[in-house]
Amino acid sequence: MTVVGLVGAGHMGSGLGWALREGGHDVVTSLAGRSARTAGLAREAGLRIVARPADVLAEADVVLVVTPPGAAVDAAREIAATTGTGRPLVVDLNAISPATATTAAELLTAAGFDFVDGSISGPPPTVRPGARLYLSGTRAAEVAALRWTHARPVVVGDRVGAASAVKMSTASVYKGLMGLLTQAIRAAGAYDVLEPVMADLGESFGTPYEVALAATKAHRYVAEMAEIARSQAAAGLTPALFEAFAEIWAEIADRPLADGRPETLPRGITARQVADGLPVRARLRE
Repeated sequence: MTVVGLVGAGHMGSGLGWALREGGHDVVTSLAGRSARTAGLAREAGLRIVARPADVLAEADVVLVVTPPGAAVDAAREIAATTGTGRPLVVDLNAISPATATTAAELLTAAGFDFVDGSISGPPPTVRPGARLYLSGTRAAEVAALRWTHARPVVVGDRVGAASAVKMSTASVYKGLMGLLTQAIRAAGAYDVLEPVMADLGESFGTPYEVALAATKAHRYVAEMAEIARSQAAAGLTPALFEAFAEIWAEIADRPLADGRPETLPRGITARQVADGLPVRARLRE
């Protein structure tokens, strides 16, 4: 049986670990230095806990890395620097640019690890089944062949960076539109016209719950927007749009609603509660 290790057993990581455990894999992670919330998520997902990150590398055949985007290179560097362990196949599933994925790959391959580039589209399988895992690299098919449940692997080629390019393109739409809707709700709240604005928009662009959910992840989105900007610049496009979105999500991350936990967010949250939880810097002048 293939042993799967997890570096980063947060909401998404634990969800993927649960999906693999449901398929019959032994899924192992370390909680060293992690928060009580992360520990709770990992245990709820039924993951096997070991003492140190080095123990994960020693026991696993495949290691999934699911960290915030801004920590992806540091995670690769830490894995590469670990001595006295085996050399499992490392799969980076972070929301990073193709260039950042290449940097992570270079660090790991120089240390003797094989590398698969990956990305995730959709919520954790524990929230809603059906997440898509995009994979690229010469050993991507091996990762796709794991006994995934509640998630669907898609191999997009053997070139490192291809799976990340998929994520950077789709996330530019998903998070860009959510950023637009968030700012529309905040502006409508400031002008006291929330009711007609929400009636006009309907749910075509998202719901107040989805906006609130994004707000709880805003601190992660800042680095992700920077990665999208980097991706677009490398494709010959202006990075300005997503540099601006990075500023927007940074501001949202500093608001009270962003302190909530995604797994405990009430689904019935209203647009008014969202606007009140994401107050603007200054009130409109009379």
